[in-house]
Amino acid sequence: MGAVGHVNLSTYCASKAGVINITRALALELAPNKINVNAIAPFATDTPMLKPIMDDPNLLRMVFNQIPLGRLAQPEEIAFAAIYLASDESDFVTGHTLFVDGGHTSQ
Repeated sequence: MGAVGHVNLSTYCASKAGVINITRALALELAPNKINVNAIAPFATDTPMLKPIMDDPNLLRMVFNQIPLGRLAQPEEIAFAAIYLASDESDFVTGHTLFVDGGHTSQ
């Protein structure tokens, strides 16, 4: 929600945009020390936090309509992104926000 706007969520969106930009700024500040700084931006993930939405068919339909892949992320999919960013394979990746969102920000 830091890369797109949503009605009635302006402060939440602003706080997430702040995370995206502090990721960029810290990446620049820490690059001379060979420290990579990245962020992960998941969208709707099948966790207990989403239970109120899962229990409301109308809210759930609204969420699914925002995900081109048509499903919620599984927690392990977010973990795989973290494993990648923590691995040597991502050594040349810094200042990046990895959107694990089923295509939500592509719209």
